[in-house]
Amino acid sequence: MSTTTTAVLVPLLPFLGAVAGLLLGRRAPGLVRPLAVLPTLAAAVLAAVVAWRQGGGGTLTAATRLTPTGSVPIDLALNLDGFAVLVAVLVGVVATCVQLYSTAYLRSDPRYPSYAALVSLFTSAMLLVVYSGDLMVLLVGWEIMGICSYFLVGHYWETEAARAASLKAFLVTKLGDVPFLIGIFALAADAGTFRINGILTAASSGGIEHPTLVALLLLAGVAGKSAQFPLHTWLPDAMAGPTPVSALIHAATMVAAGVYFIARLLPVFTASAAALVVLAVMAAVTMVGSALAALAQDDIKRVLAYSTVGQLGYMTGALAVGDRGAAVFHLVSHGAFKALLFLGAGVIIHAAGTNSLAAMSRMNGLAKRIPDAYWTMTVALLALAAIPPFSGFFSKEAVLGAAEHAATGDGHGIPGAAGWTVLIAGLVTALLTAGYAARLWLLAFHGKGAEAADHGREPLAMTAVLWVLFLPTVALGLAAWKLPDWFDGGSLTPTLTTSVLSTGCALAGLIVTYAAWRRARALTARTPLGAVAADPEGAPYVSEEETIASHEAAYGGIAGAPDPADPGRLLLGPLHRHAVSGFHLDAVYRVLFVRPVRDAARLARFLDREVVEAYVRGAGTAPRLLGAAVRRAQTGNVQTYLSALLAGSVVLAVAAVLVATGA
Repeated sequence: MSTTTTAVLVPLLPFLGAVAGLLLGRRAPGLVRPLAVLPTLAAAVLAAVVAWRQGGGGTLTAATRLTPTGSVPIDLALNLDGFAVLVAVLVGVVATCVQLYSTAYLRSDPRYPSYAALVSLFTSAMLLVVYSGDLMVLLVGWEIMGICSYFLVGHYWETEAARAASLKAFLVTKLGDVPFLIGIFALAADAGTFRINGILTAASSGGIEHPTLVALLLLAGVAGKSAQFPLHTWLPDAMAGPTPVSALIHAATMVAAGVYFIARLLPVFTASAAALVVLAVMAAVTMVGSALAALAQDDIKRVLAYSTVGQLGYMTGALAVGDRGAAVFHLVSHGAFKALLFLGAGVIIHAAGTNSLAAMSRMNGLAKRIPDAYWTMTVALLALAAIPPFSGFFSKEAVLGAAEHAATGDGHGIPGAAGWTVLIAGLVTALLTAGYAARLWLLAFHGKGAEAADHGREPLAMTAVLWVLFLPTVALGLAAWKLPDWFDGGSLTPTLTTSVLSTGCALAGLIVTYAAWRRARALTARTPLGAVAADPEGAPYVSEEETIASHEAAYGGIAGAPDPADPGRLLLGPLHRHAVSGFHLDAVYRVLFVRPVRDAARLARFLDREVVEAYVRGAGTAPRLLGAAVRRAQTGNVQTYLSALLAGSVVLAVAAVLVATGA
C-alpha cells in the first residue's frame, strides 16, 4: 500500500468508527468499545507507518480536484512533511489513550456511545487538519472540531456549568473564526489558490499583496482556537466536561490546531514584521497572565487548563521569532506530558470521590493510594517545569534559544523587539510555571485536607495509559538530537545561556513555592478555626468555614475541612483575588460586549412588539371594524330593510320640510 493511500486511511478510519458508533451504539452495545478503540488505534499505527516512510525528508503531496468553483478551485490534497507526520502520530497516540482510558472512566455513563463516537469524529477532524494540503478542506476539519468540542464539553448537560461552558467555547471560538474565514479568502485571492504549497510559493516570492492584514485576520482565528489572549477565556471553563475530553482538547486536538496552522503558513506571517510583533506581544501576555492565574486556582483541572494556555503561548512565541521547528517540537512534547497530567488528574478525581472537578485543598493521602498517578504525574510536572532531563526542558529551551537568536539580531529578519519580548516573558513564565507545578504537587499529593473514602485500586485501563504516556514524557527530549530533519533541519539542542537562565528560574520557582508552602503551614497551624490570618506582607487567609462553604457549593464530594495552607495565596498576595478570576477578563467582556448585545436585543424586542406590531395590529383593526359595521347592515331580514327604508323616508321628509320652511 502506497504512502498516500495509507495517509488517506489515517483520518478516514476514526471517521468510519464514529459513524458506526452513532448508528450501532444503541442497537449493539457490545460493539461500542471496540468501535471506539480499534479504529483510533489503527489510525495511530498507520500514522506511525506514514511517519516512518516519510522519514523527515522532502514533502509528499497528492491532490485531486474536489470541485470547480469558477475562480479559485478547491482540491482534496495531502501535504505530508516532517511536521505533519509527527503531529499526526501525536494525535493518534493521545486519542487512542483517551479512548482506552474512557472505557473505564465512563464505564457507567449512559451516554458513553455518543461520547465515544464524538471523540472519534474529533480525532478524525484533527487528522484532516494535519494532513490537508488545501485550506478549504482544512477549514472543514477546523469547524468539525468546533462542533465536537461543543457537544463534548457539554457532555454533562444536566449541570448549568457544562451547558454554559459548551456555549461559551462555541461562541468564543466562532468569534475568532469569522475573521479567520475572511483571511483565508483574502489569502487565496492574493495567491490564486487554496493549496498550501501554492500559498507558500506566493508568500516567498512576495505575491501576497496585503500580508499584514491577512496575517492579523488569520491570527484572530488562531487566538480563538488555540486559546490565546484575549480569546482564551473559554478554555478554563471547558473543564466542566469529562476529564478525558480535557486531555484530548489540551494535548492533541483543538488548541494545537491554531499553532499548527501558523507553523504551516509561517512564511505568510514572516512577510509582515508588524504581524510578528503582534504575535509576540500576544504570546507574552498569554504566557505571564495564564501562569499567574494558574498559581491561584484551586481546581486541579483549571490549573492544568491555564497551564495549557501558557504553554501554547510558548509555541506562538517561537512562531513569532520565526522558528516553527521549536514551536512544533514543544507542541509534540507538551502534548505527551499534558495528556499524562490530565489523565492523571482524572485518576485523582476518581480516587478523591468528587465530581468532574477536584479542589486540591480538599485532598489528603492520595500519594499512597494512587502510586501510579503519583509517580507518573511527578515526572510530568517536572517536564512541565522544564527540569532536565525531561522532555519539557529540551522543547522549552528550543523556544527560548530561538528567542535569544532573534533578540541578538540572528533571527534572519525577525524584529528584535519580538525576540526580546518572547525571551523575557518566557523566562518569567518559567519561574511561574515551576511555582504552580510545585504547588499542584504539594497540595494534591501532600495536602492535609479531608480524607476521602478509599474506592480501591483504580481501573487498569486508566493506570496503564499513564505509563504509556510516561515514556515520551521522559524520552522525547532526545528528538532534539535524533530528529532534527523532522523540524526543518534546524538545531533544537539547548544553548548555554538560556539553559542556565531558565533552569535557574525553574529551580527558584520550585524552592520559593516549597518555602511558601512550609510558611503557610506554620501560619495556619497558629490560626484558630474560623479566624482570618494574614502574613506580614498582607496576604489574607480565608477562614476554614468560608472555604468549606465555597467548596461544598462548587464541588460537592468530600466532606470536611480543606487544607488552608496554600502557597499560591501567600506568593501572590493582593494579586491573588484578581488572578483567581482570570484578572476579571470575563467581567470586562460582560461590560463591553454581553451587556450591550443584551440591551440591543431588549431594544429590538421593544421596537418589534410596541412599534412594528402596533402598526401591524392597527392595519388589521381598521378593516375589521369596517367589516363588522357593514356586516350588521346586511342581516337578510326583510322587516329590518323595510324599517330602515321607512326611517330613511321619514328623515328625508323632515329634511325637506325644514328646507322649505327655511326658504
